[in-house]
Amino acid sequence: MRDAYHEELDSIGDGLVEMARLVGSAIGRATTAILDSDLKLAEAVIEADQKVDELHHELEARAIALLARQQPVATDLRIVVTSLRMSADLERSGDLAQHVAKLARLRYPERAVPHDLHATILEMGQLAQRLMAKAAEVIITKDVDLALQLEQDDDAMDLLHRTLFQHLMDDRWKHGIETAVDVTLLGRYYERYADHAVAVAKRVVYLVTGEHADNLQADIQPATQADGA
Repeated sequence: MRDAYHEELDSIGDGLVEMARLVGSAIGRATTAILDSDLKLAEAVIEADQKVDELHHELEARAIALLARQQPVATDLRIVVTSLRMSADLERSGDLAQHVAKLARLRYPERAVPHDLHATILEMGQLAQRLMAKAAEVIITKDVDLALQLEQDDDAMDLLHRTLFQHLMDDRWKHGIETAVDVTLLGRYYERYADHAVAVAKRVVYLVTGEHADNLQADIQPATQADGA
């Protein structure tokens, strides 16, 4: 019975990895769709989000069933509860990728992103995909150090997000209000997607250590500063 129980715990982890890989692929393909005004690809991303939703509901049901049947305590309870939260983060990430694809579909056959912002949006999409790939690796390896790095990696996304707003606020902006709204929404989608990837990594830190990632980082920083002094 205990072997079956731990196999079920492991399978929940495998499901989380699959979700992370699916939503990582989704944001990459959605970025291509928005930049190339590729309607067929946008539709494929929108449709594929159903698989992410199904996995989310399946993992949620399995986790709740484990809670009811096994009444886990200590580390096992932490695994189940944290997995539920990670699944919710990943499901929301899939929704955000779908939002990007839906904007591509809405503006087709026009391109939602002006040529002078193409490189910035491309970089945001690539960074979002890398962050989610790293989050998937963290789920697999339970590497706390790697998990803590994601928040630093997310600083690059925040910088790109600010860059978009600098373009929007520039007196030389010539693309109109509708495009400004589109770009504002896109920036928000990518920024929130990155936040969910970071949240997944932070939850792995809690799963492994029982400590919240923010507390660990607060402990590490003063020690680092002392070493530097």
